[in-house]
Amino acid sequence: MRRRHLIAVALAALAIALAAPAGASAAFAPLDHPGPKLSVPKSKLRSALRCAGSVSAAGRAPILLVPGTSLNPHVNFSWNWERALSQRRWNYCTIALPHNGMSDIQASGQYLVYALRRLHARSGRRVDVVGYSQGGMVPRWALRFWPRTRKMVDDLIGLSPSNHGTVDASGACIRPCAPSFWQQRTGSNFLTALNSRAETFRRISYSSIYTNTDEVVVPNAGPSASSALHGKRGRIANVAIQQVCPNDTSDHLAIGSYDNTAFRLAIDALTHRGPANPSRVNLAPCANPFMPGVDRSTFVSDYTHELSYIGNVISNYPTVPREPRLACYVTASCQA
Repeated sequence: MRRRHLIAVALAALAIALAAPAGASAAFAPLDHPGPKLSVPKSKLRSALRCAGSVSAAGRAPILLVPGTSLNPHVNFSWNWERALSQRRWNYCTIALPHNGMSDIQASGQYLVYALRRLHARSGRRVDVVGYSQGGMVPRWALRFWPRTRKMVDDLIGLSPSNHGTVDASGACIRPCAPSFWQQRTGSNFLTALNSRAETFRRISYSSIYTNTDEVVVPNAGPSASSALHGKRGRIANVAIQQVCPNDTSDHLAIGSYDNTAFRLAIDALTHRGPANPSRVNLAPCANPFMPGVDRSTFVSDYTHELSYIGNVISNYPTVPREPRLACYVTASCQA
């Protein structure tokens, strides 16, 4: 009887484990566990990375721009950030996430690993990363599961990054949705893995810049803001643009495309040691909503084009019924 009871208990435990979300109770890889070899073909990784100007001959650290979900670098940055950096005569690079950031973010993380390795090797400097939405979060996947990349990054600046996901995706994924939408749901297996053991790492300056009126990354106000990072490693600044301009009501898309307050905070981080400091940013951007590089005469067409591109990508990308499974390296369970 005792044996039957033990078998019944074991079967019940197994049933519970199988019913739980993949990775929900997994022992995630130690922080110093070596990252796996990149499985994405090198030709794809190489073609996704583009640089304006010479990385090796630049007078400052390379700046890597990472676009958000449903966007590519040209649509996201060509009419704003690229112009602004060119005006400063700062060289920059962009990385195109596969399928406009709609597919499995674990694969997108490999593109960041490649870009960081490549730019660090070519410049001999630590890289400054500026990413919007998913683009501000996905570099952290590289840092978490490829430990050697941590010495290659100086600043990680997220513009409304989805560091802890959004409750919006929970509603959207009641029906099948895009893989990266599943992964950016609040409480997803992907985000649980991303934030496991440590959210930040030493020697890196983290600036999470977001808006309290964000309608995509939700909630994004108060101590539980999704974009905010927490931890004792590295130097961290979680800054809402309303700390500088209380009346700035910019939404999610504005933060990554034209908002002047967010831009000034990011530039503050890029021009000082450590993360952004709102006390160093004066009130001038509050009177001008447009960051440098944005052409007022073409703003409506530029912004409309971006909105249209996002709509087309989201409506045409194939959906899946569940979140992608976590890769074996996430739990250090890969077989040799």
